[in-house]
Amino acid sequence: MPDPTDRLRANLHAVGLPVNEADLAGIAARGFLSRLAAFEHLLATVDPEQTPDYLDFGSLPVPSVTPNSASLPLSALPGAIHTVAAQIRTGATSPVALTEQALARIAALDPRLNAFQLVLAEQARAAAQSATTELGAGQDRGPLHGVPVAVKDLFAVAGQPHTAGSKLHADRIATTDATAVARLRAAGAIIVGTTRMSEFAYSPGSNNAHYGPTANPFDQARDTGGSSSGSAAAVAAGMVYAALGSDTGCSIRIPAAFCGLVGLKPTWGRVSLAGAMPLAWSLDHAGPLTRSVGDAALMLAILAGPDQRDGRTLQPVPPFTADALTAGVTGLRVGLLRDDGSGLPLASPEQLGAVQRAAAALAAAGASVVEVDLPQLDTLRIIGSAILAMEAAALHLPWLRTHFTMYGEFMRQRVVAALAYEAGAFVRAQQVRATLRQSASTLFAQVDVLLGPIFAGPLPALGVPAANANAFALPFNCLGWPALTQPAGLGSDGLPLAVQLVAAPWQEASLLRAAYVVEQALGLLTPEL
Repeated sequence: MPDPTDRLRANLHAVGLPVNEADLAGIAARGFLSRLAAFEHLLATVDPEQTPDYLDFGSLPVPSVTPNSASLPLSALPGAIHTVAAQIRTGATSPVALTEQALARIAALDPRLNAFQLVLAEQARAAAQSATTELGAGQDRGPLHGVPVAVKDLFAVAGQPHTAGSKLHADRIATTDATAVARLRAAGAIIVGTTRMSEFAYSPGSNNAHYGPTANPFDQARDTGGSSSGSAAAVAAGMVYAALGSDTGCSIRIPAAFCGLVGLKPTWGRVSLAGAMPLAWSLDHAGPLTRSVGDAALMLAILAGPDQRDGRTLQPVPPFTADALTAGVTGLRVGLLRDDGSGLPLASPEQLGAVQRAAAALAAAGASVVEVDLPQLDTLRIIGSAILAMEAAALHLPWLRTHFTMYGEFMRQRVVAALAYEAGAFVRAQQVRATLRQSASTLFAQVDVLLGPIFAGPLPALGVPAANANAFALPFNCLGWPALTQPAGLGSDGLPLAVQLVAAPWQEASLLRAAYVVEQALGLLTPEL
């Protein structure tokens, strides 16, 4: 193949962007072109008549249904949110007291962690007073009513700056709430602020040239991971009970894993992204970061459902209800990942030990655990990276032409590197994606849930994107399957270990049932701050 740097140089010139030799050197040094040769080799193997895949779940039929209710009884699920919700209703605490506690904790800890982009103190206080009045009058919106939460800066909050971690959009004011934010408000949540993120969500680390990195509450010299960095730190540090995140390649699950949290990426199309800044339209997902599996289930029940503002959510699918969370896993078929197609060890011995402990917990609870191979994962990493790069470049090219210097170096170099792909590569990548979906989907003839690592380890230094952080995450964005990471104890370095569970499209209930059993066996994590 031609030298990719030469092609990139020519394509930059063709689209009217400056050819900056320092950026070209940085792109090469950061490895942003390292998978290009493997990608082009894959294109040579695809049937030219293969129908491209634009995340079509047509091969997985589902019944037509009506939307589910966001309101759940207080006794429905275990978790921190239900505990504090019960305390609100017994008078042991109040939305006003909880909000003041959250704001005080933010004031005390955020100078050390840098989790918040914007603290909405006065708005939160007003919402807390309103929630107290409503609950006192018998108007109960469910367990989240009066509970402090945070929102990733990727999501629009009406009347507030919507920067998406960028300098370019620092002065952009949202006119309406993102749908996910509106659903949190409708459930009575108190939004205390927006959280830090990597620039335009395009990094697996918290590195941000404009607003700085976000420190890990377990060790402030370590990174939180990205791009939902601030959301993870805010929940882990007890500033809020839950936070909204997004996940295009790992951005909910890696921060959750690094910070000892539950991070849930639902099925693509389960949660609306209307009002969220895109990164890659066919890979983007929205979901919660929480302290427990029960809280994740509650948050998903509130966030999920069709939205006329986002066509991705309009296909008829089974509703998500959280009432089966504690039903157990007797008879559930769990596949323990053995081979990912890379020919390399899946993870460090400590991370693999955590996976084995999770498998043992599921087996002890009645699940059937068998080893399975999913060699398509390695190819999905290549295709997913290419699709992400090309969709991101398509979005950012107009802004790059007019505001090139407003991008931070890492973000600029990563998005510019996508211009090294040849004409037609995007559609060809979708053809490969279709063949991979067809072959990978046969997994669910053998198992109901896949169990494996989420990260090889160790956690990187503050502000450093971890190498291959999305190796076990991005493939499931590419497929659109639901995936969850959860804590699995501490390593010898005192930092969180984590595992990942994956299920078939729309089977979040199976995913959460399995995760709840693992949580009961391996416990929750809390940093000492």
